[in-house]
This record gives sequence, structure tokens and C-alpha cells, in this order.
Amino acid sequence: MHKESDLVVLLTDRTAKRPGHPDRVHLHRGDVGTVAYVYDSGELYEVEFVNAAGETVAVETLRADEIRAVDLRTAMIHVTDLAA
Repeated sequence: MHKESDLVVLLTDRTAKRPGHPDRVHLHRGDVGTVAYVYDSGELYEVEFVNAAGETVAVETLRADEIRAVDLRTAMIHVTDLAA
């Protein structure tokens, strides 16, 4: 089970609403987010995804099987450019 503030990695591609924007952002398998809230004893997680400047680009409620923990010792960081 993940805890609030844990880093997690997205396991599938998806589109998400950008807070404060009418358009959507494409999240990709492997994108890293932070658990903001744990629902239903760990069955659902609210995960915040940020850009390199630390600005929120998406907040998604995800099932436990849609994310996994990030092991910082073995993770390789990858850059994805967001559409303007």
C-alpha cells in the first residue's frame, strides 16, 4: 500500500484534465507522480503529476493496479515534453 507523499509510477498511458485549463494532457506509462490522498484503505489514490518546474499538470484518481512504487535507487528519469 502506498502512503501520502510517496512517489509512484503510472503503468498505462491516459489523458487527464489539466487543472485550470480547458485542454487535456497526455500522461504516459512511466510518468512519476506523488500520492496526494489515499481513499478506501488503499484501493484508490489521488496522484498529482507535476512538470519539471514543480507546477501541477494533472491530478488523477487511480486504482492501486494503475500505479506502482518508485524505487529511487533503480529508477531512471525520462523527460516527456508536454504539448503547449
